[in-house]
Amino acid sequence: MQRKKVLLITGAAGGIGRAAVDLFSSRGWQVIGIDRQKWEGKFPADGLFIEADIANPDDIELIFRKTQDFTDKLDAVVNNAAVQIAKPLLETTREEWDLTMASNLRSVFMSIKLAFPLLKKAGSGAIVNVSSVHAIATSANIAAYAASKGGLLALTRAMAIEFAPDDIRVNAVLPGAVDTPMLRASMVRGQFSENSLQKRLDNLASKTVNGRIGTPLEIAQTIYFLADNDQSSFMTGQALVVDGGATARLSTE
Repeated sequence: MQRKKVLLITGAAGGIGRAAVDLFSSRGWQVIGIDRQKWEGKFPADGLFIEADIANPDDIELIFRKTQDFTDKLDAVVNNAAVQIAKPLLETTREEWDLTMASNLRSVFMSIKLAFPLLKKAGSGAIVNVSSVHAIATSANIAAYAASKGGLLALTRAMAIEFAPDDIRVNAVLPGAVDTPMLRASMVRGQFSENSLQKRLDNLASKTVNGRIGTPLEIAQTIYFLADNDQSSFMTGQALVVDGGATARLSTE
């Protein structure tokens, strides 16, 4: 009987994370989900959910102790968890900056060092880092998040080069506006003039070429493509933008 592939994904309880858990599980993967929030509902029966905060180095050690108790191989790691501080740079505190970097960037550095032996043992593996369009084009009042996601994109390229001899591919997904709890929470930022949340979402949708906001499943499907060695075996070190065409349009148009 063929061994089931195993995925570890952080930020599993959020919008994109939950969609990815469901998608990978439906396609026969065992899923190890990580989140600081509790999992609402029933996690896939053949998987493992670990409640932990990746901003905490001790929790990262705990995650991989539990992972090694569960499996001796990982076929894919998806670094999806993130926090977003939405405020002017001059009002961002050192503590907020450090939390953003610890959650969005340092956690990936630390996790991959521990995940690497499990990925290597699988024979070929994939790492998918969920960055953001803010890594390549950003807006006001989100500097810490943009800096962390830009760093994650650079780290993706560096890991791809270093891990290629071990047949481990590393790519990044750069989502644009996706209808997640994080996006809706960000709609309280000061640059939005519309009064209602729906009007703000509609205005954001109008900025894309497609004229709509993306869904978590659409990002999950992109993650799956990059994680699946049958589909993306010749891709590594790449940034795949999934933003409804928003970054294709000139701001002066």
